Amino acid sequence: MGSHALFLIAFFLCKFLAVAILDPLDFLALQSIRKSLHDLPGSNFFASWDFTSDPCNFAGVYCDSDKVIALNLGDPRAGSPGLTGRIDPAIGKLSALAELSIVPGRIYGSLPQSISQLKDLRFLAISRNFISGDIPATLGQLRSLKTLDLSYNQLTGEIPRSIGTLPELTNVILCHNHLSGSVPPFLSQVLTRVDLKHNALTGSLAPDSLPPSLQSLSLAWNKLTGPVDRLLSRLDQLNYLDLSLNQFTGPIPSQLFSFPITNLQLERNLFTGSVQPADQVTISTVDLSHNRLWGQISPMFSTVQNLYLNNNRFTGQVPASFVDRLLSGSIQILYLQHNYLTGIEIKPTAEIPVSSSLCLQYNCMVPPVQTLCPLKAGNEKTRPTAQCNEWKG
Repeated sequence: MGSHALFLIAFFLCKFLAVAILDPLDFLALQSIRKSLHDLPGSNFFASWDFTSDPCNFAGVYCDSDKVIALNLGDPRAGSPGLTGRIDPAIGKLSALAELSIVPGRIYGSLPQSISQLKDLRFLAISRNFISGDIPATLGQLRSLKTLDLSYNQLTGEIPRSIGTLPELTNVILCHNHLSGSVPPFLSQVLTRVDLKHNALTGSLAPDSLPPSLQSLSLAWNKLTGPVDRLLSRLDQLNYLDLSLNQFTGPIPSQLFSFPITNLQLERNLFTGSVQPADQVTISTVDLSHNRLWGQISPMFSTVQNLYLNNNRFTGQVPASFVDRLLSGSIQILYLQHNYLTGIEIKPTAEIPVSSSLCLQYNCMVPPVQTLCPLKAGNEKTRPTAQCNEWKG
């Protein structure tokens, strides 16, 4: 036999052995996954998925020894068209899988229950697709799961309480779906991010329903109710908080303003009471607009760059420190319209920097300076005297 023939035999034998290295169950699972998914026009992700070669060299497939440990489906480059089709239940056969992600695209159908068999799964991210149906309650069996991101899909039903019991969970991102029911308590003491905005969640939050490890919380655009002061008082690691567009009630805890928050969005709720931070507020954006807050405006807010206190029930004079910082350009937005304020010490000739916006209209005073207000503020400069007298009384 010639050396050329020996080389060919050796070459094909190596090729065969390379294929055979992968666990047969994993090999068959990858074949089933491939059959149920397709590249969208403009995507070429599956070009390397040739099952006559080693699947561990396929795009998005990562192996350790004879097992698939990570599956990142789709071209991760920005603007890639992504994939279409369904997620085959055979995915549950990849018994060593620790990471599963699918890039944005047009994946449809429900999340297979079989994902719950992936006992080593730590990272599950399938966002910006068209996944529908319920979140399987059996995901609560994934005791190693750290990140769950199913955002921007068409999911319905409730968030399973079992997900809240996952002990290693650090990120829960379920925003922009059609989820209903209440927010389950989250027991993980390493949880840092919860994003459930843009759903149809209802009910109230128990004071101990979120751990003090939390750094980012977004519950905006839901139908949540009840007080949150006791809950928020415990979350002293927060650096981002957005509870806007709900129906939360009760007071805003003063200690919240001393947390390391950079952006505080509490607008369009039913919060009541006086707001009195203990120290100068260093949060760059604070939006408390469209609530039922009352009392005097605290001078502690004069250090905020973008401050929205409009559409509340604040009374009295605007503290002089606001005027100083507005004229120096330190305050960029100061919206105080639609309150019951009675005065502000600012000269009619004062020049407000071009980079700063002040709105005072529809209060219990004639605005001493003419400023451009947002269109939503309306045309009326001053609140009717009868309303002001009624509020005083």
